[in-house]
Parts: sequence; C-alpha cells; structure tokens
Amino acid sequence: MNQGLLENVPPQTATRDRLLQCAEELFATASYDTVSVRAICAAADANVAAVHYHFGTKEDLVVALLDERLVPRWRRALDSLTPTTPVPQVVDALLAPFTEAQSEELGRTHLHLLARLIADAPRTRRPGGWTSLRDWSATLPDLDEKTARTRWALAFDLILTVFGRADRAPLSPDALGALRSFVIAGLTAPA
Repeated sequence: MNQGLLENVPPQTATRDRLLQCAEELFATASYDTVSVRAICAAADANVAAVHYHFGTKEDLVVALLDERLVPRWRRALDSLTPTTPVPQVVDALLAPFTEAQSEELGRTHLHLLARLIADAPRTRRPGGWTSLRDWSATLPDLDEKTARTRWALAFDLILTVFGRADRAPLSPDALGALRSFVIAGLTAPA
C-alpha cells in the first residue's frame, strides 16, 4: 500500500473517493501525461481495473474530479445570473471561481487539468456543463446566436488558457484586471 498518498485518507473511504484523492495528489506533483492509471490505482491501493470500473477512462476520472472540486465554486458564483445580467457582472461572476481556485495550490492544479482536458478533448463532457454556450449566448441579445456563441467560446478559451497555464502561477491583480477588461470588450464589441 502507498501510505504516502493514503495517509490523509480515512481507511473506510470508498475506493472511488480514494482514486479521486490519490489522482488529485499525483496530478499536483506530476503532469497529466506522466500520471498513469496504474499509478493512480497503486497509490489508492486499488485493483488496476478500478479506474475503468468507477470512471471508464483517466479522462473521465479527471471530469469526475473537476465535477467535485470546481463545479460547486461555479454554482455559487453563477446560479444567480440571468440572461439580463449585464455582461460586466457576468464576467465578474465567471472569473470569481477561477480567482478563488488560483489562490490554492490544488485549485491551480484543477484549473490546469480543466484547461488541458478542454484543449485536448474539446468534445469531452465538460465538468458541470458550465460552458454550455447555448445558455451563455442569451447574455448578448444584440448578437445573433452564432456570433454570441463564438464570442463566448473565445472568452472561455482565453480564460482557460490564462488560468490553466502549465506554470500554475497565480495571476497578479493587474493581469486579472486586464483579462477582465479584455473579455468584456470582446463580448460587447459591436457586431
């Protein structure tokens, strides 16, 4: 048994939860590509087929991890928004969970995994469905739906690129302000 990663995991913890916690700790110290399913199972003291049984693939394990760790942050920030919420407020609410997550080492790991997941597998089920462009396009009523979706897709790509950098360094307040201004300008520019 790998006591190093399991020392913070109560012994009665379910296999699925042990897999998530050990994967999270491994991803915090090594790149996605170098962490194997076999290493995750070994760290969690689980059968080598446990990831397949509980999640399907390593990618699906990452989606489940992000669903548990990031989606609650998004829900708190975004649930009060409506299609009539002004764009600057929407952008502030969108950036808030990223800013909160980047202040924690594991949060930066989660953001990096999210950026990696979406960049490498854009058709993968996205954690929490938070980036459904159909919902977001309504916040730009002066644009046709296709243009609004394109702008939101570009805004999400930029935000994920900035917060999901491999160096995992937190953004400075100036950089965060510049990102906010840039996203708002891109979303609200004339058609």
